[in-house]
Amino acid sequence: MIPAMPATATSARRASVTALRFGRVSMAGAFAALILFAGVWGSWGTAQHVMLVKGRETGTVEVTRCAGDTCTGPFTPTSAGARPRARVEIAHSVAVRTGATYDVVLKPGSGDAVRSGPAGILYAWLPLGGALLLAAVVVAGGMRLVRPAWVLGLSGAVLLTAAFVALQ
Repeated sequence: MIPAMPATATSARRASVTALRFGRVSMAGAFAALILFAGVWGSWGTAQHVMLVKGRETGTVEVTRCAGDTCTGPFTPTSAGARPRARVEIAHSVAVRTGATYDVVLKPGSGDAVRSGPAGILYAWLPLGGALLLAAVVVAGGMRLVRPAWVLGLSGAVLLTAAFVALQ
């Protein structure tokens, strides 16, 4: 310390460094929480239909035609109260092929089908898997919490890998 400098300058500097560190950690934590919330929000739109199937129409769809981002086919019900339909739509993805039959749940009040079963659940939660990976980077870099970041990142990687394997 310089003899002419008062001792309060060092404590003021220490306080400002602490305040900046607190600000960085709190902003990174809020950003990571926002990312995770967005992942859950993005997943829940589909996951609610797949996970809460009580009272919904369940059955199978045989994909007969794919065009653009949707595939269509006849719906054969497997649940009580469901009625057969000549045409329902399912989202076209790499896991949906023409001529294949898939277990589905129909969204209430529409002809839109969502894959059901373990593959459908994992597929519905894919946005959360990506959010976990992104939040891991924010937690490691912004908050300097390496172990929780590894947990978040590995959880996201496991979810994405499990979905990939289940959909094949």
